[in-house]
Amino acid sequence: MVNPNKYVYFIVLEFHWLAFILFLLTPDLSMLGYMKNNKIGSIIYNLFHTYTIPMLLIILSVAIHHTVLLLISLIWVAHIGMDRLFGYGLKYPTKFQDTHLERI
Repeated sequence: MVNPNKYVYFIVLEFHWLAFILFLLTPDLSMLGYMKNNKIGSIIYNLFHTYTIPMLLIILSVAIHHTVLLLISLIWVAHIGMDRLFGYGLKYPTKFQDTHLERI
């Protein structure tokens, strides 16, 4: 049985599930930095795959009551968590496959 309390943010704040699906993979666009070189790629990728920025945005969005910013921040956190679940960690500047969790 599905617990309806899991979806409280999307129901109460009237977020659309299509937004979740569209924005879930958006942070992976940071991989485009690898087209320049491994060092630049790892810096840009890691910037978009650490919890610091989205957590600060969540605090800010709650403080100023900005629901769109909250939506983006929650999806961003979900993306990072999903990446960690599948073993994708922060990148070392050597190769894309070298992460802080394991070699992919």
